[in-house]
Order: sequence, then structure tokens, then C-alpha cells
Amino acid sequence: MASSSSGLPFGVQPKILILREGTDQSQGIGQLIHNINVCNTLAGMIRTTLGPRGLDKLISYGDNRSTITNDGATIVRLLNPAEPIARTLADIALSQDAEIGDGTTSVILLASSFLNAAKPYIEERVAPQVIIRAFRTACQLAVDQINQLKYTVDGKPEKF
Repeated sequence: MASSSSGLPFGVQPKILILREGTDQSQGIGQLIHNINVCNTLAGMIRTTLGPRGLDKLISYGDNRSTITNDGATIVRLLNPAEPIARTLADIALSQDAEIGDGTTSVILLASSFLNAAKPYIEERVAPQVIIRAFRTACQLAVDQINQLKYTVDGKPEKF
């Protein structure tokens, strides 16, 4: 059998390691469920900070410092989660904070709710394309409903 200069048979690509050696490469339904549970844990930590009656959180650091806050972006930044999915959710919240300046807690809670809605279908092994299509349909229905309920303000206060 002929081989290339790398010693592999022709047509066989060498294995390229993009991740660091020892990196967990878990996949499949079990990993998806684990990721949803991690997101639920993060959402549970910040859920009580939402709204006008939101509670503050005390976050202590290993170097005898602490912060009291109810800001979702500050909480996820200070928590510096180790789980990749939690870091992704934290990045979404920090992007929301950078772009809008508010809504970081809501973004995390909304993402967690979407994942919880999908969880039973994932457990039943429904095809991902079916779940995605259902979310897109729901999104379009929500946008249509908002468009039906919207009220255009034309600058005439007497109409209010």
C-alpha cells in the first residue's frame, strides 16, 4: 500500500489536535442534558436578582474581597464559570451588557427557559432540525403577535 510523506495511506488525513491535550470532548444526549442543567444552575443563581424587588448577591473572592450586586453581568463576570456552556451563557450576557447596557439577567433566564422547553424533546431524541423549526415558528408567531399589538406614537400627546 502506498503512503504519503507523513506515513499515512494516501487520502487519509492526519489527526489534528485543536484542543489542548486532556480536554473533555463529551458529546451526545447526555452532554446536552448536562449543559442544560448547568445553564439552569446559572439561571437559578441570578433569578432572584430580577425586577424591582430583586435581591442582591454577595460574591466572595479567594483573596478576601467581596462584592454585593444584583447586576447579572457583574455576577457572571465575577463567577467566571469553569463549564464551557456556562462561559458561553456568560458571554451572551456580557454581550448584551456591552450592546444595550441592560437585560443581562433576562437574557440568561430566557436562554435557560428555551433550553428547558427543548429538554424533553432532546430526551425523546427528537431530531434537532425539528426542535429548531419549532423555535423558529414560535419566534415568528411571537413577532406577528407583537406587530398586531404595537401602537405607533406620532408625537401627539392628546392621543394618550
